[in-house]
Amino acid sequence: MPDTPPFDKSILEKLEALQAKYAAMGQDLNSYLDGLLHADYLTYWDYINLDTLLSLQHPITPFPDEEIFIIYHQITELYFKLSLHEFQQLQHAEGMDSNVMLKRVNRVNRYFEALTHSFEIMVDGMDKEQFLKFRMSLLPASGFQSAQYRMIEIHSTSFDRLLKEEFREAHANHTPGDLVDLFDKIYWKAGAVELASGNKTLTLRQFEQKYDDTLMELAENCFEGNLRSFWNNLGPGQQTDELRLALRWLDVNVNINWPLSHYKSAVRYLQKNPEDIAATGGTNWQKYLPPRFQKRIFYPELWSEQEQADWGKGWVEKEVFGR
Repeated sequence: MPDTPPFDKSILEKLEALQAKYAAMGQDLNSYLDGLLHADYLTYWDYINLDTLLSLQHPITPFPDEEIFIIYHQITELYFKLSLHEFQQLQHAEGMDSNVMLKRVNRVNRYFEALTHSFEIMVDGMDKEQFLKFRMSLLPASGFQSAQYRMIEIHSTSFDRLLKEEFREAHANHTPGDLVDLFDKIYWKAGAVELASGNKTLTLRQFEQKYDDTLMELAENCFEGNLRSFWNNLGPGQQTDELRLALRWLDVNVNINWPLSHYKSAVRYLQKNPEDIAATGGTNWQKYLPPRFQKRIFYPELWSEQEQADWGKGWVEKEVFGR
C-alpha cells in the first residue's frame, strides 16, 4: 500500500480546534468523526426538502390553473418570510446605525420588487374563465388573511400609521398601553366587512381568532423596535440620503406597488360593468386596495404634503388605466 501522506498543518489545526470545542461541551470528538464518516453525502433535493415542497399544492377543483394560483401565493408567503427575516435581524442587531438599517431595508425592497414584477403571473397568467369558476370554491379564504404581510407592516412603522386615516393624527403620540384599544382601529379590519350590512366577514372573524393575539404581541415588541422608530432615533449624521431613499422606496413598494398589483389583477378578473364581482372574502377591494383611498404611509416625515396628497395616483393612471 502506498504511504498515506501526512495531514496538512491547517487540517491538524482544525482538528485540534474541534477537539477543544467538543471537550468544552464534555463531548468526544471521535464520536462526531465516526458520524461524519458514516453519513451519506448531502443532496440538493434533501437539503431544501424538494419532494415535500412540490407536494404542498392541493387544488380543490378540477381546473388546471388553480395550481398556478396556489403556487404563486406560496411563493409570495416565502418572500414575506424572507422580509421578516430581515426585520428580525434588525431587532436583534447589537448596534443600530445607518449602514445596518440600509443593508436590511435594501434586501426587503428587493424582495418586494421581485414580487411586484412577478405579479403578471396573476394578472395575465391564468385563464379568466377558469379563475372565475374555481375562486367560488375558495370562500371564505382570502389573501387578506396573510398574517405575514401584517407582521411586515407592524415591523415597518409606528402603530399609529396603521390605523384608519381618521385616527392617525389623534394617536400619533400613543403609548404601549394604548395598543390594545388602538388595535380595533387598524385599517385592515375596515377592509373586510360585508358589503351590504357592514358587519365583519367570516374572513375577518377567522383571521382575528387565529392571529390577533400574535399580532398584538408583535405590536408591543415593535413599539420601539420598528423601522420608523429606528430612523427617528439615529444619531447625528446617521440619517443619510441613501437610507432616506431606501425607506421611501420601501413605502412605495409595500404601500403602493404591491397593493396596486393586486388591484390590477382584481380589475382584470373581477371588474364587470355595470357591477363589480365581490372578492372571495367579501372584502370591498375597490375601496380597500387603491392607495389613494387608504393613504397608508409608513414614513410621512420623508414625504412632502403634495406627495402625500397624490399618493398612488400616478401608478393607477399609468398601470390600470393606461394614461
